Parts: sequence; C-alpha cells; structure tokens
Amino acid sequence: MLNLTADFERHLAARLAINTTDLEAMEHLIEAGPLSPTELAHRLGITTAATTLVIDRLEKAGHAAREAHPSDRRSVRVVPAAASVARTFAALRPLIFGVDAVLDDFAPAERAAIELYLARVADVYRAVLAPPPPAPAF
Repeated sequence: MLNLTADFERHLAARLAINTTDLEAMEHLIEAGPLSPTELAHRLGITTAATTLVIDRLEKAGHAAREAHPSDRRSVRVVPAAASVARTFAALRPLIFGVDAVLDDFAPAERAAIELYLARVADVYRAVLAPPPPAPAF
C-alpha cells in the first residue's frame, strides 16, 4: 500500500508538472489554507531557505502565490492557486470515488471492523511518534 501511495503521489506530481516535495507543499497549502513560509517549512521538515525554492517553483508553475498577510503587512503568506486546487481534486476524484465504491461493497459490520482496525493502527503510529515521558528527577 505504501508503494502504491508513493506511486500515486509521483503520478499526481507529474500531472501537475511539479516534483514530489512541491506536491507535498501543495497538499499542506490545500489542507491548511494560506501558510507563512516558516509554517510551510516546519510542515515540510526542511529549512526556510529550501522552502523559498519550493515556493519559487510553485509560483513559477502557477500553483501558488505569495501575498501580504491581511493583519501583518510585514509578513507574507503562501496561497494555493484556485485553478491548481481544482486540478488536484480532479486528479484525486477517481481515487476517492474508487475507494468509496470498494467500501460500499462491505456490509456495515465489516466496515465497522475495518474502521476499528485502521483506528487502532493509527493509534499505534501515534504512540510510537509521541515524545517519551520525562525522565524521573533524582
């Protein structure tokens, strides 16, 4: 499944004529709305200098724009282009509808079991990713 997801992300990036890092940035902008370059850098886990290059590429491709922050004129935020958001959702639609159609083939009890399984797997991921408890003071 992880390999298929990575394959689909490469496919989607190619359809949008961007690389996978730029696609990840677009996903954050679409999900969270406008972000400052620093916020985007944190979400991507890359430096602000590298993020500047990502934003430059997205702007050049017409996928995003820098605009003044509405309440802080000293700062800038990155906004996804409406046309790119629409293209992204158009590319995602067959996958979303296809997965929904697969779920429709299951009885409600089976869907509940699948949902429970996925929720528990997600809990395991969260537990592993959680910071360790502080060491006891002596």
